[in-house]
Amino acid sequence: MPLNPASLKWRVLLGCFLSYMFDAVDILILAIAMPAVTASLHISQAQAGLLVTATLLGIGLSSVVMGRLADTRGRRTALLLSLVIFGVLTMVTAAATDWRQILLLRFLSGLGLGGVWSAAAAHVNETWPAHRRGRATAFVLSSFSVGATVAALAAAWLLPAYGWRMLFLVCGAAVGIAIVYVWLCVPESAVWRQQRARGAAGEARAGSGSLAELFAPGMLRITLLGTTTSALALSAYWGASTWLPTFLVRERGLDVATMASFVAVLNVGMFLGYNVFGVLADRIGKQRAVIASLVGSGLMLPVYTAVTDHTALLALGPVFAFFMAFAGLVGSYFSELFPTHIRATGAGFCFNVGRGISAFAPLALGSAATAFGFAPSIALCGGLFLLSAGVVTLLPRAVAGQEAGANASEAAGAAPSLDAS
Repeated sequence: MPLNPASLKWRVLLGCFLSYMFDAVDILILAIAMPAVTASLHISQAQAGLLVTATLLGIGLSSVVMGRLADTRGRRTALLLSLVIFGVLTMVTAAATDWRQILLLRFLSGLGLGGVWSAAAAHVNETWPAHRRGRATAFVLSSFSVGATVAALAAAWLLPAYGWRMLFLVCGAAVGIAIVYVWLCVPESAVWRQQRARGAAGEARAGSGSLAELFAPGMLRITLLGTTTSALALSAYWGASTWLPTFLVRERGLDVATMASFVAVLNVGMFLGYNVFGVLADRIGKQRAVIASLVGSGLMLPVYTAVTDHTALLALGPVFAFFMAFAGLVGSYFSELFPTHIRATGAGFCFNVGRGISAFAPLALGSAATAFGFAPSIALCGGLFLLSAGVVTLLPRAVAGQEAGANASEAAGAAPSLDAS
């Protein structure tokens, strides 16, 4: 019996929300646990930066491997495989006895961690009607901030009593919750299946997901500008967020448990920002909302790092994080810049190759912090946010959104509508 269209879109929303939430947990526990890991394994600050770099390089490679899988084998298949990869490897990390073992495991985990974004952004974009797609995609990707909060709370509970190994073991095992839900409750994208069927009948290309198509004359400019946007914004984000917990402990004098609580509160502001900007994107256009988010992040980050009072840091954290919504917005925005048969490949390439390029930001910022301190080094990341906003102005407002909007509206049982953004 076919699923009710209204039920279908909510199942996809929840399944992708859970998947990306655990994706965030397993990405961010390394940064939160970094002081404990470095002390336990006696590794240098540069080596610690390499661990985050390895994770992001794996995520960058995932755009080629998992994004293409999502276009050729289906959004659901790619999502499930991604969850299994990083869930299992996060648990295995708990048994590591040398920083080089963690380096390899985090690189391999990145293949799954990056694959979730590509599959989830494409699936939600194809399931929800155009006039609600911005807020739906932003809501799903706002789960990253929920995952960050979960990671911070788990660290506050597990790190002092049980250590970083138990943190990795528990967080990796918890991914099973998302795996079970997606397996039982989330069907394959109807838009992808229809595209596949038309291709099999000789009416259209069947989800080829060819990487070469991203560099064809009609797509080359979008691919390059989208990747540049992500590389700049994510270099700023990962450079700052990787060392923010260490900054709070070493330069602002917080203990590990208090730092984890500060990070949890900060991510409440980020969750609100994702969803407010998602509604804003549907009203003023996704491109304008992305620019507003990047500009706000660029201006607020230096302000936050200049604060020394603990109460002010706690209060300003959610305000600063409110503007860090761009990652949720580009999920919908980039998806509309590519046609269905290369949607996950194209959007995933722009975002995850950008993440791969940003892999060197934690290492560079760690080296800069050795010479200049964490506060001024993190503050400089604000300039990268502003540069990224400038690149977004060179991108089109939407290209493939009308096709996706009509298909998504039909799949959701609504009358087709054109996306104005």
